[in-house]
Amino acid sequence: MTPSTHSAEPRLVVRSLRKTYRPPSTTSALRPVEALGGVDLHIDTPGFYAVMGRSGSGKSTLLHLLAGLDRPDSGEMWVGERAVHALSESQLVTYRRREIGIVFQQFNLVPTLDALGNTILPGVLDRQPLAELRERGRTLLEQLGLADRLNHRPETLSGGEQQRVAIARALVCSPSLILADEPTGNLDSHSSGLLWRLLEETAASRGIIVLMVTHEPVAAAHCQRTFILKDGRVAGDLNSHGLDPTLLAHRALELARSA
Repeated sequence: MTPSTHSAEPRLVVRSLRKTYRPPSTTSALRPVEALGGVDLHIDTPGFYAVMGRSGSGKSTLLHLLAGLDRPDSGEMWVGERAVHALSESQLVTYRRREIGIVFQQFNLVPTLDALGNTILPGVLDRQPLAELRERGRTLLEQLGLADRLNHRPETLSGGEQQRVAIARALVCSPSLILADEPTGNLDSHSSGLLWRLLEETAASRGIIVLMVTHEPVAAAHCQRTFILKDGRVAGDLNSHGLDPTLLAHRALELARSA
């Protein structure tokens, strides 16, 4: 893959991030739910990272806040020199289109568009030059082994192929940060392994941060570092690349218990 041209050093900093979901005032039987209770996280080196935790630990909330899809109650989020927590609604739209890429578990491809059309969609919405976009999109899909699938719609692609299209879409605007939300949840073990290696290669070749949220130790074992989330807080982190998934799960549990 072509190396990134970003001049600024990649950086992701989260400080004292808090988010509580409150029910409507008309629903007195429900109580507020604290999803994040003061998360601190610091990454200043390109690479493939994971946030791991059980269901309800706050993983998805953290990702949605970093992606600018929701706002924190308090705290700070910095992507490079960008204070994401302070952006206006219109600035968040630009941030999502130009500065980050998101890979979802459900692929979220547009069924009426072919692989190339899905890949270049963020740039089209951002009104970037179409000819340049199509060239970038073709190059990305070829690099991801989909040269013969450019004109295929999602229903004619396998799950692994659809997820590779989603990765191409996340990369088409040359983001400094990629967020992956349980990206292999709908893939078989073979396709999952290929995707984890692809995300690792993407981070290394482009010099960017790829942050994946997952509950699977086998996924986190492909990441150079894993942050353990428990009850809306970071319980600790560990060097995880190449660790046996069973050992990784054991160490993660120890961190969570000691938090």
